[in-house]
Amino acid sequence: MLPYQIIEKKSTGLELTPGEIAFFVNGYTKNDIPDYQMSALLMAIFIKGMTNEEMLALTKVMLESGDRLDFSKTDGFVADKHSTGGVGDKVSLILAPVLAALDIKIPMISGRGLGHTGGTLDKLESIPGFNVNLSVNEFQQMVLSNGVSLIGQTRNICPADKKLYALRDVTATVRSIPLISASIMSKKIAEGIQGLVLDVKTGSGAFMQTYDDSKALAESLVAIGNLYGIQTSALITDMNQPLGRKIGNWLEVEESLACLGGEGPADLMDVTLVLGNEILRMADPGLSSEAAQQKQQAVIDSGVALEKFITTARLHGGDTRVLEKPESHSRATHVVDFPASRSGVLQAVDTMQLGFLGIELDAGRRKTTDVIDPDTGFMIHKRLGDPVQTGEPLLTIHANKKPALDSVLSQMEQVFEIGDEPVDAPKLIYEKIG
Repeated sequence: MLPYQIIEKKSTGLELTPGEIAFFVNGYTKNDIPDYQMSALLMAIFIKGMTNEEMLALTKVMLESGDRLDFSKTDGFVADKHSTGGVGDKVSLILAPVLAALDIKIPMISGRGLGHTGGTLDKLESIPGFNVNLSVNEFQQMVLSNGVSLIGQTRNICPADKKLYALRDVTATVRSIPLISASIMSKKIAEGIQGLVLDVKTGSGAFMQTYDDSKALAESLVAIGNLYGIQTSALITDMNQPLGRKIGNWLEVEESLACLGGEGPADLMDVTLVLGNEILRMADPGLSSEAAQQKQQAVIDSGVALEKFITTARLHGGDTRVLEKPESHSRATHVVDFPASRSGVLQAVDTMQLGFLGIELDAGRRKTTDVIDPDTGFMIHKRLGDPVQTGEPLLTIHANKKPALDSVLSQMEQVFEIGDEPVDAPKLIYEKIG
Protein backbone atom coordinates (compact mmCIF):
# COMPACT_ATOMS: atom_id res chain seq x y z
CA MET A 1 0.00 0.00 0.00
CA LEU A 2 1.08 3.57 -0.71
CA PRO A 3 -0.04 6.46 1.52
CA TYR A 4 -0.55 8.67 -1.54
CA GLN A 5 -3.07 6.21 -3.04
CA ILE A 6 -5.04 5.96 0.21
CA ILE A 7 -5.20 9.76 0.53
CA GLU A 8 -6.34 10.06 -3.07
CA LYS A 9 -8.97 7.35 -2.61
CA LYS A 10 -10.52 9.05 0.42
CA SER A 11 -10.27 12.52 -1.13
CA THR A 12 -12.50 11.34 -3.97
CA GLY A 13 -15.09 10.05 -1.48
CA LEU A 14 -14.41 6.33 -1.81
CA GLU A 15 -14.64 3.98 1.17
CA LEU A 16 -11.39 2.77 2.70
CA THR A 17 -10.97 -0.86 3.69
CA PRO A 18 -10.16 -1.83 7.30
CA GLY A 19 -6.74 -2.90 6.04
CA GLU A 20 -6.03 0.49 4.48
CA ILE A 21 -7.10 2.31 7.64
CA ALA A 22 -4.95 0.04 9.80
CA PHE A 23 -1.95 0.44 7.48
CA PHE A 24 -2.15 4.23 7.52
CA VAL A 25 -2.84 4.74 11.24
CA ASN A 26 -0.29 2.16 12.39
CA GLY A 27 2.26 3.58 9.98
CA TYR A 28 1.76 7.08 11.36
CA THR A 29 1.97 5.83 14.95
CA LYS A 30 5.31 4.16 14.19
CA ASN A 31 6.63 7.31 12.40
CA ASP A 32 6.72 5.50 9.04
CA ILE A 33 4.17 7.99 7.65
CA PRO A 34 4.92 11.71 8.11
CA ASP A 35 2.69 14.41 9.61
CA TYR A 36 1.96 16.02 6.25
CA GLN A 37 0.46 12.83 4.81
CA MET A 38 -1.55 12.10 7.96
CA SER A 39 -2.79 15.71 7.87
CA ALA A 40 -3.90 15.22 4.29
CA LEU A 41 -5.85 12.08 5.17
CA LEU A 42 -7.45 13.76 8.17
CA MET A 43 -8.59 16.64 5.98
CA ALA A 44 -9.96 14.21 3.40
CA ILE A 45 -11.92 12.43 6.16
CA PHE A 46 -13.09 15.78 7.52
CA ILE A 47 -14.45 16.79 4.12
CA LYS A 48 -15.71 13.45 2.76
CA GLY A 49 -16.71 11.72 5.98
CA MET A 50 -16.62 8.00 6.77
CA THR A 51 -19.10 5.16 6.62
CA ASN A 52 -20.02 3.38 9.85
CA GLU A 53 -17.78 0.50 8.80
CA GLU A 54 -14.80 2.86 8.32
CA MET A 55 -15.48 4.54 11.66
CA LEU A 56 -15.59 1.20 13.48
CA ALA A 57 -12.37 0.13 11.75
CA LEU A 58 -10.70 3.38 12.86
CA THR A 59 -11.89 2.87 16.45
CA LYS A 60 -10.60 -0.71 16.41
CA VAL A 61 -7.11 0.16 15.14
CA MET A 62 -6.78 2.96 17.70
CA LEU A 63 -7.91 0.66 20.51
CA GLU A 64 -5.63 -2.18 19.44
CA SER A 65 -2.61 0.11 19.08
CA GLY A 66 -2.11 -0.18 22.87
CA ASP A 67 -3.14 -1.87 26.11
CA ARG A 68 -6.58 -2.26 27.67
CA LEU A 69 -7.24 -2.09 31.40
CA ASP A 70 -9.01 -4.99 33.07
CA PHE A 71 -11.35 -4.34 36.01
CA SER A 72 -13.36 -7.52 35.48
CA LYS A 73 -12.41 -8.92 38.91
CA THR A 74 -13.19 -5.67 40.72
CA ASP A 75 -16.09 -5.41 43.11
CA GLY A 76 -18.45 -2.59 42.26
CA PHE A 77 -19.39 -0.73 39.11
CA VAL A 78 -16.68 0.78 36.88
CA ALA A 79 -17.76 3.75 34.77
CA ASP A 80 -16.74 7.04 33.23
CA LYS A 81 -18.16 10.26 31.84
CA HIS A 82 -16.94 12.12 28.78
CA SER A 83 -17.79 15.50 27.28
CA THR A 84 -17.36 16.37 23.62
CA GLY A 85 -15.90 19.69 24.74
CA GLY A 86 -17.22 23.06 25.71
CA VAL A 87 -16.19 26.45 27.03
CA GLY A 88 -16.17 26.52 30.83
CA ASP A 89 -17.01 22.80 31.02
CA LYS A 90 -15.39 21.54 34.21
CA VAL A 91 -17.98 18.83 34.96
CA SER A 92 -15.37 16.04 35.12
CA LEU A 93 -13.57 17.74 38.00
CA ILE A 94 -16.80 17.76 40.01
CA LEU A 95 -18.49 14.54 38.97
CA ALA A 96 -15.52 12.18 39.28
CA PRO A 97 -15.04 12.69 43.05
CA VAL A 98 -18.81 12.74 43.66
CA LEU A 99 -19.23 9.32 42.03
CA ALA A 100 -16.09 7.93 43.67
CA ALA A 101 -17.53 9.00 47.03
CA LEU A 102 -20.56 6.84 46.14
CA ASP A 103 -18.40 3.73 45.52
CA ILE A 104 -18.35 3.97 41.72
CA LYS A 105 -14.88 3.25 40.32
CA ILE A 106 -13.85 6.04 37.91
CA PRO A 107 -10.79 5.39 35.68
CA MET A 108 -10.80 8.69 33.75
CA ILE A 109 -8.41 9.07 30.82
CA SER A 110 -8.74 12.71 29.77
CA GLY A 111 -7.39 15.03 27.12
CA ARG A 112 -5.85 18.44 26.79
CA GLY A 113 -7.47 21.47 25.21
CA LEU A 114 -8.71 20.80 21.70
CA GLY A 115 -9.45 23.70 19.37
CA HIS A 116 -11.32 26.39 21.30
CA THR A 117 -12.21 24.16 24.27
CA GLY A 118 -10.33 23.63 27.51
CA GLY A 119 -8.84 20.29 28.53
CA THR A 120 -9.29 18.45 31.82
CA LEU A 121 -5.57 17.70 32.06
CA ASP A 122 -4.59 21.35 31.66
CA LYS A 123 -7.03 22.28 34.43
CA LEU A 124 -5.65 19.61 36.76
CA GLU A 125 -2.08 20.70 36.05
CA SER A 126 -2.94 24.20 37.28
CA ILE A 127 -2.77 22.54 40.71
CA PRO A 128 1.00 22.72 41.43
CA GLY A 129 2.63 19.29 41.25
CA PHE A 130 -0.43 17.41 39.96
CA ASN A 131 0.94 14.52 37.88
CA VAL A 132 -1.34 13.29 35.09
CA ASN A 133 1.35 11.00 33.66
CA LEU A 134 0.97 7.88 35.80
CA SER A 135 1.82 4.46 34.43
CA VAL A 136 -1.03 2.12 33.58
CA ASN A 137 -0.30 0.07 36.70
CA GLU A 138 -0.20 3.15 38.97
CA PHE A 139 -3.43 4.38 37.41
CA GLN A 140 -5.24 1.09 37.91
CA GLN A 141 -4.03 0.71 41.50
CA MET A 142 -5.18 4.23 42.37
CA VAL A 143 -8.62 3.56 40.93
CA LEU A 144 -8.87 0.39 43.02
CA SER A 145 -7.67 1.99 46.26
CA ASN A 146 -9.02 5.55 45.93
CA GLY A 147 -12.00 5.01 43.64
CA VAL A 148 -10.84 7.54 41.04
CA SER A 149 -7.77 8.61 39.10
CA LEU A 150 -7.48 11.10 36.24
CA ILE A 151 -4.62 10.79 33.77
CA GLY A 152 -3.67 11.53 30.19
CA GLN A 153 -3.04 8.87 27.63
CA THR A 154 0.07 6.87 28.37
CA ARG A 155 2.35 5.48 25.69
CA ASN A 156 0.50 2.19 26.12
CA ILE A 157 -3.15 3.33 25.96
CA CYS A 158 -4.37 4.15 22.45
CA PRO A 159 -1.04 5.64 21.33
CA ALA A 160 -2.43 6.04 17.82
CA ASP A 161 -5.20 8.29 19.10
CA LYS A 162 -2.81 10.28 21.29
CA LYS A 163 -0.70 11.20 18.29
CA LEU A 164 -3.69 11.94 16.06
CA TYR A 165 -5.41 14.00 18.78
CA ALA A 166 -2.55 16.52 18.86
CA LEU A 167 -2.43 16.72 15.06
CA ARG A 168 -6.19 17.29 14.72
CA ASP A 169 -5.97 20.18 17.17
CA VAL A 170 -3.65 22.18 14.91
CA THR A 171 -4.97 21.17 11.47
CA ALA A 172 -8.63 22.29 11.85
CA THR A 173 -9.89 18.71 11.59
CA VAL A 174 -11.53 18.48 15.01
CA ARG A 175 -15.20 18.80 14.00
CA SER A 176 -15.63 15.45 12.30
CA ILE A 177 -18.11 12.90 13.65
CA PRO A 178 -16.02 9.83 12.65
CA LEU A 179 -12.80 11.30 14.05
CA ILE A 180 -14.43 12.45 17.29
CA SER A 181 -16.26 9.13 17.73
CA ALA A 182 -13.20 6.95 17.15
CA SER A 183 -11.02 9.14 19.38
CA ILE A 184 -13.42 9.20 22.32
CA MET A 185 -14.56 5.61 22.20
CA SER A 186 -11.15 4.00 21.69
CA LYS A 187 -9.95 5.59 24.95
CA LYS A 188 -13.13 4.77 26.84
CA ILE A 189 -13.20 1.14 25.73
CA ALA A 190 -9.53 0.83 26.73
CA GLU A 191 -10.44 1.88 30.30
CA GLY A 192 -12.20 -1.44 30.89
CA ILE A 193 -15.41 0.26 32.03
CA GLN A 194 -18.91 -1.18 32.35
CA GLY A 195 -20.83 2.07 31.95
CA LEU A 196 -20.34 5.35 30.11
CA VAL A 197 -22.33 8.58 29.98
CA LEU A 198 -21.53 11.08 27.24
CA ASP A 199 -22.17 14.82 27.41
CA VAL A 200 -22.63 15.86 23.78
CA LYS A 201 -22.64 19.63 23.45
CA THR A 202 -24.68 21.62 20.94
CA GLY A 203 -24.70 25.32 20.11
CA SER A 204 -22.33 28.19 19.41
CA GLY A 205 -19.52 26.87 21.61
CA ALA A 206 -19.73 23.20 20.59
CA PHE A 207 -17.81 21.31 17.94
CA MET A 208 -21.18 20.19 16.61
CA GLN A 209 -23.07 23.50 16.46
CA THR A 210 -26.31 22.28 14.91
CA TYR A 211 -28.71 20.05 16.81
CA ASP A 212 -28.83 17.48 13.99
CA ASP A 213 -25.04 17.11 13.99
CA SER A 214 -24.96 16.81 17.78
CA LYS A 215 -27.61 14.12 17.70
CA ALA A 216 -25.78 12.24 14.95
CA LEU A 217 -22.59 12.32 17.03
CA ALA A 218 -24.45 11.14 20.15
CA GLU A 219 -25.99 8.23 18.23
CA SER A 220 -22.59 7.33 16.77
CA LEU A 221 -20.92 7.25 20.18
CA VAL A 222 -23.72 5.24 21.80
CA ALA A 223 -23.70 2.71 18.95
CA ILE A 224 -19.96 2.07 19.32
CA GLY A 225 -20.24 1.73 23.11
CA ASN A 226 -23.09 -0.75 22.88
CA LEU A 227 -21.26 -2.73 20.22
CA TYR A 228 -18.38 -3.21 22.67
CA GLY A 229 -20.73 -4.29 25.49
CA ILE A 230 -20.61 -1.06 27.51
CA GLN A 231 -23.82 0.40 28.94
CA THR A 232 -23.79 3.74 27.13
CA SER A 233 -26.05 6.75 27.10
CA ALA A 234 -25.61 10.31 25.84
CA LEU A 235 -27.20 13.57 26.89
CA ILE A 236 -27.34 16.45 24.43
CA THR A 237 -26.65 19.61 26.45
CA ASP A 238 -26.49 23.30 25.67
CA MET A 239 -23.32 25.16 24.74
CA ASN A 240 -24.80 28.43 23.44
CA GLN A 241 -23.08 30.09 26.39
CA PRO A 242 -20.28 29.01 28.72
CA LEU A 243 -21.11 26.44 31.38
CA GLY A 244 -20.76 27.96 34.82
CA ARG A 245 -19.15 31.34 35.37
CA LYS A 246 -15.40 30.78 35.05
CA ILE A 247 -13.27 29.99 31.99
CA GLY A 248 -9.57 29.20 32.25
CA ASN A 249 -7.57 26.49 33.94
CA TRP A 250 -7.11 27.54 37.57
CA LEU A 251 -10.30 29.60 37.48
CA GLU A 252 -12.22 26.45 36.57
CA VAL A 253 -10.58 24.43 39.33
CA GLU A 254 -11.56 27.20 41.72
CA GLU A 255 -15.18 27.01 40.54
CA SER A 256 -15.12 23.22 40.85
CA LEU A 257 -14.06 23.57 44.47
CA ALA A 258 -17.02 25.89 45.04
CA CYS A 259 -19.35 23.31 43.47
CA LEU A 260 -17.97 20.53 45.65
CA GLY A 261 -18.50 22.86 48.61
CA GLY A 262 -22.17 23.24 47.71
CA GLU A 263 -21.87 26.76 46.28
CA GLY A 264 -21.64 26.17 42.53
CA PRO A 265 -23.65 27.89 39.78
CA ALA A 266 -27.04 26.28 39.19
CA ASP A 267 -26.49 25.49 35.48
CA LEU A 268 -23.18 23.73 36.13
CA MET A 269 -24.56 21.74 39.05
CA ASP A 270 -27.71 20.74 37.15
CA VAL A 271 -25.73 19.27 34.24
CA THR A 272 -23.29 17.55 36.62
CA LEU A 273 -25.98 15.87 38.70
CA VAL A 274 -28.04 14.71 35.72
CA LEU A 275 -24.96 13.07 34.20
CA GLY A 276 -24.23 11.46 37.57
CA ASN A 277 -27.79 10.14 37.71
CA GLU A 278 -27.12 8.19 34.51
CA ILE A 279 -24.08 6.40 35.97
CA LEU A 280 -25.74 5.66 39.31
CA ARG A 281 -28.79 4.20 37.59
CA MET A 282 -26.61 2.02 35.37
CA ALA A 283 -25.01 0.64 38.53
CA ASP A 284 -28.41 0.22 40.22
CA PRO A 285 -31.29 0.02 37.69
CA GLY A 286 -33.84 0.16 40.49
CA LEU A 287 -32.68 3.61 41.57
CA SER A 288 -34.91 6.53 40.62
CA SER A 289 -33.49 9.76 39.20
CA GLU A 290 -34.62 11.59 42.32
CA ALA A 291 -32.88 9.11 44.63
CA ALA A 292 -29.70 9.23 42.52
CA GLN A 293 -29.63 13.01 42.71
CA GLN A 294 -30.19 12.92 46.48
CA LYS A 295 -27.24 10.55 46.87
CA GLN A 296 -24.97 12.95 44.99
CA GLN A 297 -26.22 15.97 46.91
CA ALA A 298 -25.63 14.15 50.19
CA VAL A 299 -21.89 13.58 49.55
CA ILE A 300 -21.55 17.21 48.51
CA ASP A 301 -23.39 18.54 51.56
CA SER A 302 -21.37 16.33 53.90
CA GLY A 303 -18.02 17.44 52.44
CA VAL A 304 -17.11 13.87 51.46
CA ALA A 305 -16.93 14.67 47.73
CA LEU A 306 -14.66 17.69 48.30
CA GLU A 307 -12.38 15.61 50.52
CA LYS A 308 -12.24 12.94 47.78
CA PHE A 309 -11.10 15.58 45.27
CA ILE A 310 -8.40 16.85 47.65
CA THR A 311 -7.24 13.31 48.44
CA THR A 312 -7.08 12.46 44.74
CA ALA A 313 -4.99 15.56 44.05
CA ARG A 314 -2.64 14.62 46.89
CA LEU A 315 -2.23 11.07 45.55
CA HIS A 316 -1.36 12.56 42.15
CA GLY A 317 1.39 14.64 43.77
CA GLY A 318 -0.58 17.89 43.87
CA ASP A 319 0.02 20.64 46.43
CA THR A 320 -3.34 20.56 48.18
CA ARG A 321 -2.69 23.78 50.09
CA VAL A 322 -4.11 25.73 47.14
CA LEU A 323 -7.23 23.55 47.24
CA GLU A 324 -7.74 24.15 50.92
CA LYS A 325 -6.98 27.89 50.51
CA PRO A 326 -7.67 28.82 46.85
CA GLU A 327 -6.74 32.45 47.51
CA SER A 328 -3.12 31.29 47.96
CA HIS A 329 -2.83 30.29 44.27
CA SER A 330 -1.06 32.67 41.91
CA ARG A 331 -3.21 35.27 40.16
CA ALA A 332 -3.12 37.07 36.82
CA THR A 333 -1.36 40.44 36.76
CA HIS A 334 -4.17 42.22 34.89
CA VAL A 335 -7.80 41.82 35.99
CA VAL A 336 -9.99 44.05 33.81
CA ASP A 337 -13.78 44.32 33.36
CA PHE A 338 -15.32 44.47 29.90
CA PRO A 339 -18.40 46.76 30.07
CA ALA A 340 -21.63 46.67 28.08
CA SER A 341 -21.73 49.37 25.39
CA ARG A 342 -25.50 49.76 25.70
CA SER A 343 -28.46 48.82 27.86
CA GLY A 344 -30.84 46.03 26.94
CA VAL A 345 -31.03 42.25 27.18
CA LEU A 346 -28.19 39.81 26.46
CA GLN A 347 -29.41 38.09 23.30
CA ALA A 348 -26.51 35.89 22.21
CA VAL A 349 -22.92 34.91 23.03
CA ASP A 350 -20.39 33.74 20.43
CA THR A 351 -19.10 31.06 22.75
CA MET A 352 -16.60 29.60 20.28
CA GLN A 353 -15.04 33.02 19.71
CA LEU A 354 -14.79 33.47 23.46
CA GLY A 355 -12.89 30.18 23.64
CA PHE A 356 -10.47 31.36 20.96
CA LEU A 357 -9.94 34.64 22.80
CA GLY A 358 -8.96 32.55 25.82
CA ILE A 359 -6.23 31.02 23.66
CA GLU A 360 -4.90 34.54 22.98
CA LEU A 361 -4.46 34.86 26.76
CA ASP A 362 -2.53 31.53 26.75
CA ALA A 363 -5.38 29.68 28.47
CA GLY A 364 -5.16 27.29 25.48
CA ARG A 365 -2.74 26.37 22.69
CA ARG A 366 -2.19 27.58 19.14
CA LYS A 367 0.29 24.76 18.53
CA THR A 368 1.17 21.59 20.38
CA THR A 369 4.37 23.03 21.90
CA ASP A 370 2.68 26.09 23.48
CA VAL A 371 2.83 26.44 27.27
CA ILE A 372 -0.46 27.02 29.11
CA ASP A 373 -0.78 29.95 31.50
CA PRO A 374 -2.95 28.54 34.32
CA ASP A 375 -4.00 31.92 35.73
CA THR A 376 -5.60 33.49 32.66
CA GLY A 377 -9.21 33.40 31.52
CA PHE A 378 -12.60 35.00 32.08
CA MET A 379 -15.20 35.46 34.78
CA ILE A 380 -18.71 35.68 33.29
CA HIS A 381 -21.18 38.12 34.88
CA LYS A 382 -24.17 37.99 32.53
CA ARG A 383 -26.17 35.08 31.10
CA LEU A 384 -28.49 34.87 28.11
CA GLY A 385 -31.72 36.70 28.84
CA ASP A 386 -30.23 38.84 31.63
CA PRO A 387 -30.93 42.60 31.63
CA VAL A 388 -27.83 44.72 31.07
CA GLN A 389 -27.10 48.38 31.82
CA THR A 390 -24.61 50.54 29.91
CA GLY A 391 -21.19 50.25 31.55
CA GLU A 392 -22.11 47.16 33.54
CA PRO A 393 -19.44 44.39 33.34
CA LEU A 394 -20.30 41.53 31.00
CA LEU A 395 -17.18 39.65 32.02
CA THR A 396 -13.82 40.12 33.72
CA ILE A 397 -10.61 39.30 31.87
CA HIS A 398 -7.66 37.75 33.70
CA ALA A 399 -4.43 38.26 31.74
CA ASN A 400 -0.69 38.24 32.32
CA LYS A 401 0.41 39.88 29.05
CA LYS A 402 -0.69 43.43 28.31
CA PRO A 403 -0.58 43.06 24.48
CA ALA A 404 -2.80 39.97 24.69
CA LEU A 405 -5.19 41.79 27.01
CA ASP A 406 -5.44 44.74 24.61
CA SER A 407 -6.05 42.41 21.66
CA VAL A 408 -8.81 40.54 23.50
CA LEU A 409 -10.48 43.78 24.62
CA SER A 410 -10.51 45.04 21.02
CA GLN A 411 -12.38 41.91 19.87
CA MET A 412 -14.73 41.37 22.79
CA GLU A 413 -17.53 43.52 21.35
CA GLN A 414 -18.05 40.81 18.71
CA VAL A 415 -18.75 38.16 21.37
CA PHE A 416 -21.87 39.67 22.96
CA GLU A 417 -25.11 40.67 21.26
CA ILE A 418 -27.35 43.00 23.26
CA GLY A 419 -30.86 43.85 22.05
CA ASP A 420 -34.16 45.16 23.28
CA GLU A 421 -36.32 42.04 23.00
CA PRO A 422 -36.61 39.63 25.95
CA VAL A 423 -35.18 36.17 25.32
CA ASP A 424 -35.62 32.92 27.19
CA ALA A 425 -32.60 31.18 28.62
CA PRO A 426 -31.81 28.06 26.55
CA LYS A 427 -32.64 24.61 27.86
CA LEU A 428 -29.70 22.99 29.59
CA ILE A 429 -30.51 19.41 28.57
CA TYR A 430 -32.27 18.68 25.30
CA GLU A 431 -32.44 14.95 24.83
CA LYS A 432 -31.17 11.59 26.01
CA ILE A 433 -29.85 9.05 23.50
CA GLY A 434 -29.58 5.38 24.47
